[in-house]
Amino acid sequence: MFESSVYCQRRAHLVESLGSGVVLLPGHSESPMNYAENTYPFRQDSTFLYYAGIDQPGLFLLLDVDQNRTTLFGHQPTMNDIIWTGSQPDLVELGTRIGADQVMEMTQLSSVIDQLRVQNRPLYYLPPYRSEIQVYLEELLHLERGQIHTGHSRKLATAVIAQRSVKEPREIVEIEKALSITQKMHRTAMKMATSGMYERDIAGVVEGVAISSGGRLAYPCILTREGQVLHNHHYHRQLKSGDLIVLDSGASSPLGYASDITRTYPVDEKFSTHQAEIYQAVLDSLVGALSEIRPDCRFIDCHLTAARILTDRLQQMGLMKGNLDDSVAAGAHALFFPHGLGHMMGLDVHDMENLGEDLVGYDDQLQRSSQFGLKSLRFGRALLEGFVLTVEPGCYFIEPLMEQWSQQNRHSEYINYDQFYSWKNFGGIRIEENIVVTSARCRILGPSIPKTIQEVEAACGV
Repeated sequence: MFESSVYCQRRAHLVESLGSGVVLLPGHSESPMNYAENTYPFRQDSTFLYYAGIDQPGLFLLLDVDQNRTTLFGHQPTMNDIIWTGSQPDLVELGTRIGADQVMEMTQLSSVIDQLRVQNRPLYYLPPYRSEIQVYLEELLHLERGQIHTGHSRKLATAVIAQRSVKEPREIVEIEKALSITQKMHRTAMKMATSGMYERDIAGVVEGVAISSGGRLAYPCILTREGQVLHNHHYHRQLKSGDLIVLDSGASSPLGYASDITRTYPVDEKFSTHQAEIYQAVLDSLVGALSEIRPDCRFIDCHLTAARILTDRLQQMGLMKGNLDDSVAAGAHALFFPHGLGHMMGLDVHDMENLGEDLVGYDDQLQRSSQFGLKSLRFGRALLEGFVLTVEPGCYFIEPLMEQWSQQNRHSEYINYDQFYSWKNFGGIRIEENIVVTSARCRILGPSIPKTIQEVEAACGV
């Protein structure tokens, strides 16, 4: 945890932006894997973690906006808890750690909420995304089943997003701690990959590096020779000579802050000519997008810069053709680059998207596009100093998509379909960095991870 004053200041800032009412912030409970006492590794709700910092289950925060008072609800540890999980701080101590004004047993929450309803005070809560929280809140608030999805507060979500979007210096420190672990994960994987190994051999070590370094995976590791499958979490394939490996994996820091890095590298220690061409095209797109990032620049424009550079390089290779700007405007490049350039990152690897992806990434000045590819851009609005984002262009040869577009003759004025045969088994390449927007430009966060062709080949050859 940070010091208690951090959480007090964060809560004070939040309630000041709301004016009046009461805010209810649920923490997570344990989540059973296959029976009640065999649970998944616990992960606290990130908004609760931001305002309270306590990474343990069974807690709720109630913020009185009018009085700027915090009540922490929870359970005193029982002897059974102590026997099975060891000594734990009691509820009073937890309240002291976060600067709460009072603590109460969770059994009292229902009567407190009922009293607030009688007083007709506005009650704000965020959209719940875990089923057990949804059910509990519906019972607590006397809502009909399903009403919880329409009764949550957009005003609260908007206030939380505005506050959490601009990262404090202490948060940047935590993200860079996570990135230091992530560098070890990627360098280890690059050294390991040889023909005859299985994906699982490397994936297991990657997760082990995260744990042994004091963190854990920020999200399920993507490690695959089938890089054209954007979120491939299967590790059963054997590596062979000529393969490319896409490793999209990040660690979280001990305080829960995420990192998210992708690298693509050859099993043979050397890229083939085709592989090097596509790799350099993606790297050029990344560098070009990074050069555009600055305060007040729209991230969608950085995305389109990356798309324009990738299209230019694919035209040089004979895969695309026609007027460059018209091709990008039409979305022809999305055959090869069907996802967005990046997303916000912080306590969540896709930061705050549980509060509403469009609330995080778009605003009244910019609405999400419906165009294939561009509609997958999670974040498009203007940037502010202190925003932390991923920047991750890619180029993929997705055979079913290629066949569909070819049969439809889609964007035939911009795509050379007769060139596809020699590329259809290529796979995919993605290269990703994590950045913070500074007062003038942006800064790549964390220690350097091999990225150029020469650096990657050297790291794979160690």
